[in-house]
Formats: sequence, structure tokens, C-alpha cells
Amino acid sequence: MKFKSKYIQLVTLLLATQIIFGQKKDENIGTEVVNVVKPYTPSISDAFKVKETPSLEDDETSKKENIQYNIFSFPVASTFTPSKGKAANVDKSEQEKYYSNYLTLAAGNYGTINAELFITQTLESGDYIGGMLRHLSSQGGIKEVKLQDKFYDTALDLTYGSRSGTLSWNADFGYQNQVYNWYGVPKIILFPDLDVSQTYHTMYVGGRLKMNESVFKDASIKFERFWDAFSSGENHFIAKPSLEFDVMEEKIKANFVLDYINGSFDKTYFGTQGYKYGFTNVGFSPSFQINKEDLAINLGASFFYSMATESGKNKFFIYPNISASYKVVGDLMVAYAGAEGTLKQNSYREFVQNNFFVSPTLSVSPTDQKFDIYIGLKGKLANSISYNVRGSLMNEGDKALYKNNSLSLDIPPSDGYSNGNSFDVVYDDVKTVSFFGELKADFSKNVSFGINGTFNSYATGDQKEAWNLPGLKIGSNLDFTITPKWFAGVNVFFVGERKDQLTVIDDVPPTLFTDVTLDSYFDLNANVGYKHNERLTFFLKGNNLANQNYQRWINYPVQGIQVMVGANFKFDF
Repeated sequence: MKFKSKYIQLVTLLLATQIIFGQKKDENIGTEVVNVVKPYTPSISDAFKVKETPSLEDDETSKKENIQYNIFSFPVASTFTPSKGKAANVDKSEQEKYYSNYLTLAAGNYGTINAELFITQTLESGDYIGGMLRHLSSQGGIKEVKLQDKFYDTALDLTYGSRSGTLSWNADFGYQNQVYNWYGVPKIILFPDLDVSQTYHTMYVGGRLKMNESVFKDASIKFERFWDAFSSGENHFIAKPSLEFDVMEEKIKANFVLDYINGSFDKTYFGTQGYKYGFTNVGFSPSFQINKEDLAINLGASFFYSMATESGKNKFFIYPNISASYKVVGDLMVAYAGAEGTLKQNSYREFVQNNFFVSPTLSVSPTDQKFDIYIGLKGKLANSISYNVRGSLMNEGDKALYKNNSLSLDIPPSDGYSNGNSFDVVYDDVKTVSFFGELKADFSKNVSFGINGTFNSYATGDQKEAWNLPGLKIGSNLDFTITPKWFAGVNVFFVGERKDQLTVIDDVPPTLFTDVTLDSYFDLNANVGYKHNERLTFFLKGNNLANQNYQRWINYPVQGIQVMVGANFKFDF
């Protein structure tokens, strides 16, 4: 606008100057014919528009009558007296008081003792401290078992932490002692005086840090020391920091992992010199999430570098980390699919917890879970009934399988585990096709029901079978409240057939291999309880009520009917 104003002033000045210089005293300026030519510029005049509400120039219509209103008031006698309103009573269930601590004690046949003590306390500073002591033991007495079959399992866990609006952290310490016996000696051989006991020790220290308003989301660290009565030992350290932030309204995640393990065994199964193992796995898993109305997508990948610190080769791995879900009909039907993989760090302690009867002569190395491709459908059939069905294909390299150790008739047993009564870990490439289905229902606030089943089909590489892996697993549970004082529950599970192999080493024939099929089994369990008051509850539990004399592992029968009675007491300080 400033430029335009200056331009107008300049033109005006020039015109004024031209007029001034153009006016001379000589009045005879002559005549001249000037033809002015102007181009035609059409224009459109404003059209007359009809108003939406036309004005009416009608005297009869516009004329209004003046109307006067007169109201005559007079009293009316009434004998009606309204009663005062009264609020209806609403039945409220008495809210059960929450107690921070509890003690559970129970005892049963087979000399079984079960005890749990949980204590937690909030300090004046806002920090908290907690601890839990657990014990489960049995004196054994399984039918037709000649060797010692008792077991003990005692654990202590302690924690100290703090919670605030933006930061929370905790530090943990724990110790566990476990005693088991290799009582599953084949019937072809028996050593009544053989010591078949094994003792395991676990001690750990760790912590976790979580930040609510930071790119740094959380981090956890844990160091674990595991050792046994045969001079075997293992050190395991894990650190897992993670980041999370938003970019253009999309969530970005980055998970890191440092997984270090090393350990040693005093000797091999046949008594030769011991050996060591060690691996350091470094992983990085970036991903970002896309949420568009009913569609949720997670796109990412995992990168791992594994370094063998004792023997083996260093390797680099790349895995998919993709998942998606789509609400086909709201929460009633949700379709989901994905492709995921990872590098799994196996450990001696993990093998023991899965099978207490492994020998202290194992080979420990990671499992390459190349991919797990799955597709499924989940949702609700009604407000109180939910379902989930899924099919998957998993490809694993160096998958760990439990296989019965061989029995040598030529070499006298030197240890309690070298009589064909322990298990080794063998590795093989295994592809698994799996179908899973689950149904959960809350028929009312007093009755809940659930059932699930998994069918697996295995394809192995070098091994003849996928040793000790069942093809079918079914589980079901029913929990119900009888009265405000009484409650009960029933659960049953079924495990299909499994394969194992007996290996007998002798001069004639040199080696005998016998494939064994372990029968399928089901286990029926039930419990009933009585709430004496808000603090004290009595209960009765029964396990293997069908008295199935099945074998979880080859030559390892389980206890028959087990009955245990106990009480739970809640309290505060």
C-alpha cells in the first residue's frame, strides 16, 4: 500500500507539472480534431432477487386486534395432603477389607508341607519394602519306587522401592534352595544304596527403573548365580533398557538387550574332563506403531549379534517383529496376525526348572527362533463370554529337547544320575504347526469357566522325534462361589502322548535303542474353602483325584491322590 501511495503522488505531480508548463500567454493555440477510442467493457447489473419472506402490503393482513386478558383468582378448598417422599434402600454388598500381608499354612499326605508368608509395608518417606517366603516339600512314598523320591523347594524374595508421579524404582534380592532325587531308575537295574539326591542353589540381585515423562521409558538389570551339588555353576547377567517417543503422532519404540551367560560343568556324562560355555548376545529392536481407527499396526525388526566366549562362532541374526490387529465388529470380533522372531538365551537353570531330573552334564547354547508366523481371531460372543482362536507356524534352529540319558551295563555307576535315570539336552531344527483355541465365560459374578486346547505337529531335522513334546494339550477350570462364606473350584488338564528313547550300552549288542511312547494322561484337581471371617479362611485341596499313575517323564511316576488341608490368615501391622 505504501508503494501504491507513492506511485499515485508521483503521477499527480507529473500531471500538475504538465499543466503548468502547458499554459502559455499566447492564446492562439490552434485547433485539432482528436478521436478517442475506448474498448468495450461489458458489465452485469445487479439482479432483482425475490426475498424468502415477502412483505405483504395487505391492510387486512397487517391489521392486528388488541386483545385484553382478565384473570379472576379465587381460593379452592382441598383435603388432599401429600405424604413426604422416602428414598428407596439400595442393597450394597459389603466391601471386603484389603490386607497387605498374609500367612498360609497347609499339610497333607506324602508328608507334604506348604507355607507362604508375604509381608509389605509402606514407609513414612513413601517408599515401600516387601518380602515373601515360600516352602513346598514332600517326604515322598510313590508306589513301586524303591529309591528316595522326596523333594524340598524353599525361596526368599526381598524388594525395596519407591513410587512417585514421574519416577518409580525397585531393588530386588532373592535366594532359592531346591532338593530333588533321580529316582527314575529303569526296572532292569536297581541300586538300593545309591545316593540319587541333587541340590540346586539360586541367588540373584536386580532392579528396575521406570520414568513416566521421559523418552527413556524403563530399564531392568538382573544378575543371577546358579550352582548345584556337583560343582556346576552358572553366571547370568541381563540388562534391558528401552526408549519410547512420538513422531508425527506415531509411537516409536527402541528396546535394547545385553544378555551375558557363562558356566561350567565338572565333567561329562561318561566322566571325562569338564567343559565351559559362554555367550554374549547384544540385541536392538526398533519399532513404530500406527493406529488408525479400528486398525493397529506394529512394524519393527530385531537385530542380534551373538559372541561365543568359550567355543563356537560369532553370528549375526535379523528377525521380523511385525503385528497387526483389526476390529472387524468392534470388540466382538478382532482379527490379528503377525510375524515375530528372537534369539533365545538358554541356561542351565532354565533347563532345571523345566525338568528337575536333568544331569549336570548338559550342553548350553542359544536357540535361533527364526520366525513365528501366526493369524487369529478373538473377541466376545456375549458380554460375559470371550474367545480366542489362533494358528501358527514356528521355525526354530537349535531347539532344546529333553532326551533320556543312556544306561551303560559295562561301567559301574559313579554318580546318582548315570543309571539311565537322568535327562540330556539335545538340539535340533524343529518346525511346529500349532492350533490354539480358548473360551472364557463369566456366567455370573459367582461362576466362571474356562477351557483351552493346543494341537501341535512337529517336523524335526536330525532327531528321530521331537522328544518329550506332546501333540495335544487341553485344560479347563470352573470356579464358583456357593455362598458368601463358601467357595470351590475344579480344574482338569490333559496331556497327549510323548516320545522318548531308551539307550542301553553293552558289548553284545554294542548299543540298543528302544523308542518309548509315554501314555497320555489327565489330572483332576479340586479345592473348597470356607471364609470364617475377613481375616481367616480354611481350605481343602485335592490333586490327581483320579489317581492316575502316569509318568511325566520316562520312569518317573507321579504321586497318587494328594489331599492337603490348610488355612490362610490376612493381617496388617
